[in-house]
Amino acid sequence: MSTIIKQMHPDVIKKTVRRCRERKIVIPTFRQLREPETIPASITRRLKGVGLWDVNPVNLFRITWKNNVETGLYGGVNWREIPREITGVNARIIGLTGKFFPTGAHKVGAAFGCLVPRLMSGEFDPERDRAVWPSTGNYCRGGAFDCALLGCTAVAILPEEMSRERFAWLKEIGAQVIATPGCESNVKEIYDKCWELRKDPVNVIFNQFDEFGNPIFHYNVTGPAVEEVRRTVVPGARPAAFISATGSAGTIATGDYLKKLHPGLKVVATEALQCPTLLMNGFGGHRIEGIGDKHIPWVHNVRSTDCVAAIDDEDCMRVLRLFNEEEGQKALAEAGVAGATIGDLPLLGISSICNLLAAIKTARYYELTANDVIFTVFTDSADMYKSRLAELTQERGAYASLQADRDLEGPLMHQRTDAFKELTYPERKAIHNLKYYTWVEQQGKSSEELNAQWDPEYWRIRFEDEVAEFDRLISAFNTEVGLPA
Repeated sequence: MSTIIKQMHPDVIKKTVRRCRERKIVIPTFRQLREPETIPASITRRLKGVGLWDVNPVNLFRITWKNNVETGLYGGVNWREIPREITGVNARIIGLTGKFFPTGAHKVGAAFGCLVPRLMSGEFDPERDRAVWPSTGNYCRGGAFDCALLGCTAVAILPEEMSRERFAWLKEIGAQVIATPGCESNVKEIYDKCWELRKDPVNVIFNQFDEFGNPIFHYNVTGPAVEEVRRTVVPGARPAAFISATGSAGTIATGDYLKKLHPGLKVVATEALQCPTLLMNGFGGHRIEGIGDKHIPWVHNVRSTDCVAAIDDEDCMRVLRLFNEEEGQKALAEAGVAGATIGDLPLLGISSICNLLAAIKTARYYELTANDVIFTVFTDSADMYKSRLAELTQERGAYASLQADRDLEGPLMHQRTDAFKELTYPERKAIHNLKYYTWVEQQGKSSEELNAQWDPEYWRIRFEDEVAEFDRLISAFNTEVGLPA
């Protein structure tokens, strides 16, 4: 029995089956997203001629790390390695690239993971309900994309200071947009808006910060993708660490999966130095878009987090310019960086750069060698931040070669090990206990379940047992839909 799905609603499920049959929607299983070689030929034939970002139901089967943008079908995991000429460390740093998902960001997977249990159980009725996606950026874009495929109403909630590209894309796809006060770290304002919307029962809240479908996707899809890269690309290297900005604590569940295979691996949570919530119970605003702060997500398995690395948002903005401005790319070429690598650097958006800098910090802290490999996720690309580059030019003037040299030497080659904490058992418990103030006092969770979360079995059940139940329900649903699969 599922701990997430509380009740089945057969009448709603029947209506949703009929809707999917009319719109030719087949729902992929988590196994198919993890192993697209198991996707039936009838689906892959439909994929041919459909663009990666097209609002077409078959693109649900492209919510995977293995999209081949040249063939339009599948290949190996999409990843990029950032070489020593950029990082200044001997350890290998490899990131999975999120740009090759529909919407150009891996958060569409988290949105899918949160939608599936509600859709399969009938707790969400696409004919009646509005899907509300509280977010600090890419998650609500993923939710809006899923809703467009289903032909239902999406409501995107995100801070008003997010990049213009996000708002433009959401309006283009037909989502209703609510901009809440503040920047990336103003998550409570998003929650307050959700409570207001809950007063109308047609608003169904898909809160990535407390919906277990979010980390379930990453444990079961992103985790195996990282392990496949380790096995096929760096089989002889020692998997030393997995780095993830905490944000909604979905992606960091990849580390839970990897630690089961490699118990010595360190899971490093990163956040903005300007809002050091995990590092020192701090607060503040910052410019690392999409990672959210000032609380501990309900779905974060804090007990499995080994370290916290805080990254200065100024370093991220400087590296964003270095990787994307012509003078920056020239400086990188002069430093010996290969042309192909330089051409790939715009695959890293601001939070991706944050993850990269935390990986460098981790390599230095643990004095890692060429035998070690650090894995992370490049969540989205610079495509979402063109307006930020224009703003930086307006504020600081044209990007010059001298500044490029400084940005290569400072934030990258000389990233320091300050603002890095290796967590003791009591320190992890203290971070875990911070959940109380957001989730029990404000959001209606129970202290009993908060205490239960300290038991590793709590997370095993949700990350492993639940996905088997989800896939069973998806398969039964598709059978009722009756389309070739």
